[in-house]
Amino acid sequence: MQTLIWNDLTEQQKQAALQRPLAMNDVHVQHTVRQIIEDVKLRGEQAVIDYTAQFDGVTLTKLTVDPVQMQAAWTALPEADKQALQIAKTNIEQFHRAQTPQPIEVETMPGVICRREVRPLETVGLYVPGGTAPLVSTLLMLAVPAQIAGVKRRIIVTPPAGSGQINQAILAAAHLCQVTEMFTCGGVQATAAMAFGTTNIPRCDKIFGPGNLYVTTAKQYAAQLLNGPAIDLPAGPSEVMVVAGANANPSFVAADLLSQAEHDVLAQVMCICPSTEVANAIITQIGQQITSLPRRKIAEQALSSARFIIADTRSMIVDIINTYAPEHLLLQIDDPELLVPDIQHAGSIFLGNWTPEAVGDYASGTNHTLPTSGAARAYSGVTVESFMKYISIQQLSRLGLQNIAPTVERLAQIEGLEAHRRAVGIRLEGIN
Repeated sequence: MQTLIWNDLTEQQKQAALQRPLAMNDVHVQHTVRQIIEDVKLRGEQAVIDYTAQFDGVTLTKLTVDPVQMQAAWTALPEADKQALQIAKTNIEQFHRAQTPQPIEVETMPGVICRREVRPLETVGLYVPGGTAPLVSTLLMLAVPAQIAGVKRRIIVTPPAGSGQINQAILAAAHLCQVTEMFTCGGVQATAAMAFGTTNIPRCDKIFGPGNLYVTTAKQYAAQLLNGPAIDLPAGPSEVMVVAGANANPSFVAADLLSQAEHDVLAQVMCICPSTEVANAIITQIGQQITSLPRRKIAEQALSSARFIIADTRSMIVDIINTYAPEHLLLQIDDPELLVPDIQHAGSIFLGNWTPEAVGDYASGTNHTLPTSGAARAYSGVTVESFMKYISIQQLSRLGLQNIAPTVERLAQIEGLEAHRRAVGIRLEGIN
């Protein structure tokens, strides 16, 4: 962990302090991803099974999950787990249902009607990590808005555990969210299967969900290929930035930083403090809390590159936030709402001492699939609209054509596209 005084840094040092891990540009990762994708395109489902044996150590005879398994997992789930999943699902539904876009219709000039209608995507692939942590929350965050949007085929892929079985909580959540199809596979091979289709896994129009470095690279690579799928957003290792004010509770801040660090060894942890005293108090708390974490080794590795930045003015803090564009931004300061209007780039913001990042990860209602690696400058997190597309429609009356014709004809002449001009002119002749 590094403690850096912002005012003492050169511009070059400031850029280095806010630098992301370079692992996303790893040449070996990119080469491996390309090889696996091309192999799955060529050999289909057998390639997926072979890579599952190679990387997950599990030999499968089939990838398709029977809906009966999902139903059984839900039935067997402890009541407390069922209740937690149902409450989280209800909150996510409430927030996302409010996002549903409506058709619009505008008469731009007399007789010229322009409309925009909404259509759901037909088939989406939802990647649910299930390796070191079975992320049932990710299943909820993706499957719920997809269903609200009206997507017909909502495909789940998730890697098997060492036993060859899918985690029972993931199966139960799939039943609760009424996913249409589910497959036992993960990694690059699952991404490739959704991108281009196999015997049983359908080709998906768009792929959603987080994953490790290889999965993230695979999504981005597949999206660049001819007839490749769209993807939800560019993402890398998860990250958090906490702004801890003078009155912040050091134990709260430490817990939030650790909750991010336990995700992945590449997770990025940043904290802005007004003084070294505040930073040291938080660091002390981290040392005390980390000793009892089951995922201590992962958290320790992530924290080795953590940075504590000492910045004591509002303008410095805002500049750091907007330059970094964090995935998760926690404002544990007095009157945090006052800072929000100045924040232009962040995936999701958590206000005040009583709003841990974990509530957004699980059950507050907002979506936890968010842009990382600075992508928050241009991307939003997953929404209901992420599962939709828009079709524009226009219709002109005779009067409308007469009103707009001079403009269109003149613009066509400017561009030297005579057939465009004639397509209007011939209709005017028909009217006359």
